[in-house]
Amino acid sequence: MKHPIYRYITALLLATSVVGCQQKVWQPQASLQQTDVAVDSTLTADPETEAMIAPYRKQVTAKMSEVIGTAPVELRKAEYESTLGNFVVDLLLQETNKLVDEPVDMAQTTNGGLRVPLPAGPITVGHIFELMPFENEVVVLTLDGPATQELFDFAAKTGISPIANATYTIQNGKATNVKIGGKPLDTTRNYTIVTSDYLAGGGDNMEMFKKAIRSEKVGMMMRDMILKHIKELTAAGKPIVADTAKRVTGAQ
Repeated sequence: MKHPIYRYITALLLATSVVGCQQKVWQPQASLQQTDVAVDSTLTADPETEAMIAPYRKQVTAKMSEVIGTAPVELRKAEYESTLGNFVVDLLLQETNKLVDEPVDMAQTTNGGLRVPLPAGPITVGHIFELMPFENEVVVLTLDGPATQELFDFAAKTGISPIANATYTIQNGKATNVKIGGKPLDTTRNYTIVTSDYLAGGGDNMEMFKKAIRSEKVGMMMRDMILKHIKELTAAGKPIVADTAKRVTGAQ
């Protein structure tokens, strides 16, 4: 009878030999496990990890605290039209028209994409990241006349879609007396509209955007466009204010 240590060595050598002959590719395996550890203020920071991220936190905090403009009054969103909605869609149209060859007819977004109000007082980079945390790209869509009417009917029905350079009246849940650039909607022609790539893909139930004849990215994120516009306003000595001229009538 062999000593147990010899059996162990023999087994180890045999296993090593077998493994050495295999062609299997070993890959790391990841798994998730549920724990009952609450993620809150009672957790103690790991000193080593804290020291590692401290320089990055300092840089991010400094960047997010940068003041880029001033708003005399708070800009908030609301159904149909609002100071926040008007401000964002108007700047989208204005800034996009600086980047394209032909003027774009309209701009549009949805209230769901505007996550927080802009407070009265100093506006920081961090405020804009809170307002627009998504990595949405700015795109220009070309819609035919019927799809354009569908867009306004959607806006009239839902109340979630601020639109720049257009007015309309809500009647029996539909959009009537639609005017774009001050002219009546002509359903025999095409219109261009700037929005986000998320909405262009049918996000927030914007199904009419999936009927676009053409879609073109302008090469800028929506958040970057907001930051750029506010910095330009500040450089020109202008405050952050919204156009409050009436755009929607007939809303209850």
